[in-house]
Amino acid sequence: MENINAAKNTERYCALTIGILFLILGLAGFIPAFVSLPGTTASYVPPTVAHDAYSAGFGYIFGLFPTNFLHNIVRCAVGLLGIACYTSASSARLFNATFAVAYIIIAIMGLLPFGKTMFGLMPLFGNNVWLNALTAIAAGYYGLIIPNKIAGTSVSHNV
Repeated sequence: MENINAAKNTERYCALTIGILFLILGLAGFIPAFVSLPGTTASYVPPTVAHDAYSAGFGYIFGLFPTNFLHNIVRCAVGLLGIACYTSASSARLFNATFAVAYIIIAIMGLLPFGKTMFGLMPLFGNNVWLNALTAIAAGYYGLIIPNKIAGTSVSHNV
């Protein structure tokens, strides 16, 4: 019984950690002090100057992660969803599995020339590829594989 509770807690804390990370990154993208635009003194491209949705709010969070306003909204939504899924083991398992699959696909898209801007909506290139890939691997490993090992069940039964 202790192993099953440990497995459920691992799933829950994985969802919570990913949720907090993405919420912090999403909120930081809206704060001009944390966003920089290389080659200029501006924090990001202002919406009044932007000619499309992609360039509105474009900048680099902490000088590392390319972002725009839409990407910040998506990160905040994923973060809030991860935090909300912390409340139960079944919702945390569903969040981790969905997150792992979706973000591996997004990381692969960031490597492809036609998909690195999410078809003109959000920047997926640069350090976003590594962030998306590593968090997807963590969600898959700590959210699916480790809890099944602790519970003594096969991963294929729960995927």
